[in-house]
Amino acid sequence: MEKIEDDLTYKIIGCAMKVHATLGNGFQEVIYQRALAIEMEKAQLGFARELEMPIFYDSIEIGSRRVDFLVESRVLVELKALVKLEDVHLAQGLNYLVAYKLDKGLLLNFGAKSLEVKRLRHPLNKIV
Repeated sequence: MEKIEDDLTYKIIGCAMKVHATLGNGFQEVIYQRALAIEMEKAQLGFARELEMPIFYDSIEIGSRRVDFLVESRVLVELKALVKLEDVHLAQGLNYLVAYKLDKGLLLNFGAKSLEVKRLRHPLNKIV
């Protein structure tokens, strides 16, 4: 998988790093979500929080899922507060990119001793 680097994801990760440095690990996901919203507002990032997004199968809507954040209408951000990220969490993030037709995303885990960051890109797109 190619590395994704751009100013937008860099800014989001910077906000997440500040939240983790301030709060540490051990809180519920919703606490990190609220703190990250404050940091992203300070960074003047446009975002929607807990946005209900439809999920399609064969062009038919089959349900919906709330994304933790959709930043600047381009980057999906999923938060976790786990001791360790597992492959299933990465698969979930990639599935969301496909379902929501987005090119890139971030999976942020605040539950580990150090902030865990996984950059995601749509599996069918070569360049993001």
